[in-house]
Amino acid sequence: MKRVLLLSTVHPPTDPRIMYKIAPALAAHYEVICALPKVRQQKAFRTISLPFFKKLWSRLLVTYPVVFWKCFRLKPDILHIFVPELIPAAFVFKWLGAKVIYEVQENLYQKFSIKKYNNARIYQLFFRYFDKLARRQFFLIFTEQAYLGTYRKLRYPYAVIQNFARIPEPELCRSTQKSTSANPEFLYVGVISLERCIDVIMLAFARLKIRYPHFKAHFFGPLRLDQNVLEALPGFDQVRDNVVFYGYTDQQTAFQCASRCVAGIALLKPVADYPDSYTTKLFEYMAHSLPVVTSDFPLYKSIVEPSQCGFCISPYDDAELSDKLVLLAENEPQRAQMGKNGKICVENFYNWKHETQKLLSFYVDISDTKKDRG
Repeated sequence: MKRVLLLSTVHPPTDPRIMYKIAPALAAHYEVICALPKVRQQKAFRTISLPFFKKLWSRLLVTYPVVFWKCFRLKPDILHIFVPELIPAAFVFKWLGAKVIYEVQENLYQKFSIKKYNNARIYQLFFRYFDKLARRQFFLIFTEQAYLGTYRKLRYPYAVIQNFARIPEPELCRSTQKSTSANPEFLYVGVISLERCIDVIMLAFARLKIRYPHFKAHFFGPLRLDQNVLEALPGFDQVRDNVVFYGYTDQQTAFQCASRCVAGIALLKPVADYPDSYTTKLFEYMAHSLPVVTSDFPLYKSIVEPSQCGFCISPYDDAELSDKLVLLAENEPQRAQMGKNGKICVENFYNWKHETQKLLSFYVDISDTKKDRG
C-alpha cells in the first residue's frame, strides 16, 4: 500500500477539509499519515503533531526542523502539502523520490492586499519565486475553478477539488432546543473580519434588537481584528449581550447548534479573490438545512437563487440584512422550505462525495505517472 503524507504547518488540528474529508477518503486506499499542528490521534489514519506558531519566521526556524526530524524518515510515496511555505521542503521530499501535490487553497496574488500579518515584502517575493517553481515541478490541486486564471502553463496534471460539504449524520442535525420567533438565533461559522462584514453584521443586529431584544447570535471562528476594534464597531455596544464569540471551534461542534438557528450568515465584501471563490460555509449551512444570507456576487447568486435556499444581498447593506433575518425569523414555513431546498441542492450537486471521486482518480493518475526528480 502506497504511503501518503498530508502536511501543513498552519491548519488547525481539526481542519475540516484535511481531517474530515481528504484524509478519511484516502485512508481506504493508502497508508495515510497526517502531520498538522497539535493534531490528535485518529483511528482511521496515523497523525503527527507539529508545533504551531502564528508568525511565519517562527515556523521557519522551529517547525521546519521538526518537519525534517519527524517526516523525512517516513519516506512517503506521495507528499500532499497545503501551504506554500512548505514548497522548499517539498523539493527535498521530491529529490528523495516522493511525488508532490501542492494544494492551492487561496489566490495569494490577490489575498496579500488584505492579509494582516505574514505579508512582508520579502515574504511576497519568496512566495512568487517558489510558487512559480512549484508550477513546473509539482502536481497541483485547486480548491476553486477561478484559480486557473492565475495558474497557467502547468507542467504536470492538475485537478480542481472543490471544498463542498459533507452530508451531516442525522444525529448531528438534532437539537433538543429550538429557536423561537420571540428569541431567534443565528449562526456564523468562519473567519471573523471586516472583509467578511462583521461591521455590517453588528449594525444589522443593532437594528434587529429593536424588534427582538433577546435574540442570540453564535460566532464560531478566529477573530481577525483586535478585540478593541471589534468592541468599537458601531452597534456592538447595543448587542454585546446578544452575541457569543466562541473562537475557532471544531466544525462538528459548531454546527450542532444549526438546527436551533433560523439562518446562517456568510457575507463577504468584494475584495481580493472573494467574488470568484465559493465561501465554504455557504454549502455547510445548506447541508444542515439552514437558510443562508450571503453576498450578491454572481457566483453565489447562481447557486442560491435557482435553488431558493436563502437570500443574496449587498454586503454593505445592514438594513437589508436585518430585514432578511426578520423575515426568516417570522416566517417558519418559508424558512423550512428554504432549508429543505438547500439540503437537496447540496445532496445533488455540491457535496464532498462527488469531489471524493475526483480526488481518488487524481491520486491514481499520479501513482501511474513515472517518477521525475526534476
